[in-house]
Amino acid sequence: MYLIVGLGNPGKEYASTKHNTGFMVIDKIAALSGIDVETVKLNALIGKGVFDGKKVILAKPITFMNSSGDAVRPLYDYFKPDKLIVVYDDITLDVGGIRVRKAGSAGGHNGMKSIIKCLGTQEFERVRVGIGEKPSRMDLADWVLSRFSKEEKERLDDALDLAVDAVKLMLDDKTDEAMNRFNRKVERDTDT
Repeated sequence: MYLIVGLGNPGKEYASTKHNTGFMVIDKIAALSGIDVETVKLNALIGKGVFDGKKVILAKPITFMNSSGDAVRPLYDYFKPDKLIVVYDDITLDVGGIRVRKAGSAGGHNGMKSIIKCLGTQEFERVRVGIGEKPSRMDLADWVLSRFSKEEKERLDDALDLAVDAVKLMLDDKTDEAMNRFNRKVERDTDT
C-alpha cells in the first residue's frame, strides 16, 4: 500500500492558490481513480482505493501547510505504507515544471520542514510542482497564497498531468525513470 500526500491549506479561500498545488495533484489522481478524498482521519482528508493497479491512500492534511507533519506522521504510523510520496509546490521551478526526488532537504518549504521534523527523516519520495519565482516586490506569503494567472493556469494544467504520470512511475518503483523523464528544464515562451 502506498501513501500519497498532497500539501496545501484547508478551506475554500485557499483552494486555487499556488500553495495548494499538492492538493490539486491529489484531486486529479482522485478523479482519475474514482477515489473520494472526503474521510477525515488523523488530521487529514483521506481516500482509499486503487490507482494505476496499486492500493493507495490519498491524503490532504487539514493542519495548514506549516504543520503538515502533524498529519503525515500519524498517517504514516497508522497505515505503515510501503512507500510515502509527498507532492507540493516549489517556487524555484517555473510554472509547468516538476521535479522528482527520492529524498532530500526541505529546500526552504515550511510544509516539508514540518514533515521531515515529525518523521525524523528526509528519506521519502517527493514530487515538486513549479509555481514560479516570486516577484521581488512581493512578500513570499502573499505570492504562495495568490492565484495563478490565466497563462500560468494553462501551464499548471500540463504540470499536474506530468505530476500524475510521475506518481504512476513511482508506484511502479521506477523513480529513477521518473527523475530522468521529468527533471528537465521547461522552456519558457519567448518573443524572439
